[in-house]
Amino acid sequence: MKRIPIALQMYTLRNESAEDFTGTLKKVAELGYEGVELAGYGDVKPVELRRVLDDLGLKAASSHIPLSELRNDSAKVIDVQKELGSKYVVCPYLEPEERTESDYFNLIDDLNEIGEKCAVEGLTLCYHNHDFELTALINGRPVLETILQETNPEWVKAEFDIYWLTFAGERPAEWLERYKDRSPLVHLKDMTTDGERFFAELGSGGVDLDSVLAFGDAGSVDWWIVEQDECRDSPIRSVQRSLEYLKKKKNQ
Repeated sequence: MKRIPIALQMYTLRNESAEDFTGTLKKVAELGYEGVELAGYGDVKPVELRRVLDDLGLKAASSHIPLSELRNDSAKVIDVQKELGSKYVVCPYLEPEERTESDYFNLIDDLNEIGEKCAVEGLTLCYHNHDFELTALINGRPVLETILQETNPEWVKAEFDIYWLTFAGERPAEWLERYKDRSPLVHLKDMTTDGERFFAELGSGGVDLDSVLAFGDAGSVDWWIVEQDECRDSPIRSVQRSLEYLKKKKNQ
């Protein structure tokens, strides 16, 4: 069985990180996570953050970088990722005003350009989806499919978010299979089975996690990344339960 390390998207612990960034990283390491996906660096400079991560035995799996930064200062973004030892740069989110048909096609051009720059420097650009990318464009294809079909597969990869795919009525494993050579990062998330469809700890909801985890053996996944956008319990306890679930699944 392919061994895939598990990272935590630090957005889940954004409130804790705002209080004590390095202290929160220490808690993540103590829980047993092997890496982190960064969503900002607190007030810590990249060189110092790399030292902190190394001391804690954590890897910088990837970083979520706002699209505006990717467009306007890609050289600096690349330099920071290299300092952190991160191989993956992720475009995480489009603001509502950036979701017109023309915006999406401009995005495709930008992703190709930024992705090529990343590739030249030994990094990989990924696109992270939400549910709105599953709406159809004038060409009849979903936005997400259009993005992946119209970008260079060597320069632009996917970070599939299985919660949002499920929320949109899709089967995450089918997307992973369709783009099995372009899925190095996967956001593992669960969803409550009630009408609210709220974010849930892994294994406590209704997302088909088994088919996603089974895909890991055959696909190109380099990191499983746990994220829970909102937590009804303590976020630390929530991410601990999710990690315990994944470790239990590994041992079955």
